[in-house]
Amino acid sequence: MATVTSQAPVERKPGNRAITVLAFAAAIALLYFGRVFLITIVIAIIIAFLLDPVVTLLVKLRLPRPVSSFVVCSFTLLTLYLIGLALYTEFVTLVDELPAYSQRINDLVDNVATQVDQAEKRTYEVVVPKRFQEQPSTQSNPASVTRPRRKKTPAEAAAAPAPASQPAPIPEVRIHSDPTPLFAYVYGYLRSFYDVLLMASFVPFLVYFMLSWRDHLRRSFLYLFSASDRYVAGKSWEGVANIARAYVIGNFILGLLLSVISSLFFFTIHMPYWPLVGPLSGFLSLVPYVGLPLAIIPPVLAGLAVYTQPAIYVMIAGVVAVLHLVAMNLLYPKMVGARVHLNPLVVTIALMFWGTLWGATGLLLAIPITAGVKAVCDNVSSLQAYGKLLGD
Repeated sequence: MATVTSQAPVERKPGNRAITVLAFAAAIALLYFGRVFLITIVIAIIIAFLLDPVVTLLVKLRLPRPVSSFVVCSFTLLTLYLIGLALYTEFVTLVDELPAYSQRINDLVDNVATQVDQAEKRTYEVVVPKRFQEQPSTQSNPASVTRPRRKKTPAEAAAAPAPASQPAPIPEVRIHSDPTPLFAYVYGYLRSFYDVLLMASFVPFLVYFMLSWRDHLRRSFLYLFSASDRYVAGKSWEGVANIARAYVIGNFILGLLLSVISSLFFFTIHMPYWPLVGPLSGFLSLVPYVGLPLAIIPPVLAGLAVYTQPAIYVMIAGVVAVLHLVAMNLLYPKMVGARVHLNPLVVTIALMFWGTLWGATGLLLAIPITAGVKAVCDNVSSLQAYGKLLGD
């Protein structure tokens, strides 16, 4: 007769829990102090996933993968350069007209101040009774009556003390500091951005090598796992790539749609620099949680050059707000949310977490990173419970 032995559940030792906590803290510290390096790697990976289908299409047309990667990267850089050149041209024209902006701002402030004063006066006249509004300009106070002074006799004038002579003024001493050389000023300004500019210069090279060595990288990545786990690793790779492409393309199409509609509206009201203001307002509207105020700022600043009535700014803010609400509540769930499958609570926590670690860039990368983690959890059987926790 076989004996059945019951096994007690294995309990984690306190030492293992301490090691887990320390490992988690070390990972957080690594993400924070290595944020410039890690942000560069993440951005390069997302761009490589985005451009990989185009490179694969050129490879199917009998073009070698290194050549296809070079052509796609060069075309992408040229497109970004032309877009940047167009935006720079509009921005330079805007800078040249800054004096006119200052005058418009002064006129707008004076107009608003005048209307506020009139509103306060009307409110005062309505609230305060008329008998308390009329105050006598002078009050008959015997003590306040000024009596004529008696002239002094010659003897009293001679006996009066002479006025004290004032001391000689102390000459003002100014210390002039040597002017800061232009090179030192520029160097001090750019030194804070040195790491960012240095890492950003590596992005095109990283994207090119990731695309040209895609097959080798994928094969080497799969060899890191056992034969039974390579299928899961390959599915996780494809899941992360599909989510990154869907997120970027969905946001780009939605931002392009908002840009076109905003540009048409700004053109109809004769807003200056509408080709620049429209795309800025459209794409800034997609920034999570702070997109609405960011989208209102460019048209309001551009309108200062021509508009002096506050009502036009209220109309601009209202139209931008309506576009933002429609896009984020109706279009965004269908174009982006259907591919990401993250619940709102996880999205909020992810934005807080990555925004704290990586700042504004973390807000932009929080959703694709979290969606990539969910894609891995969905394909690994031992982590599927976490994937359901993150899902919608």
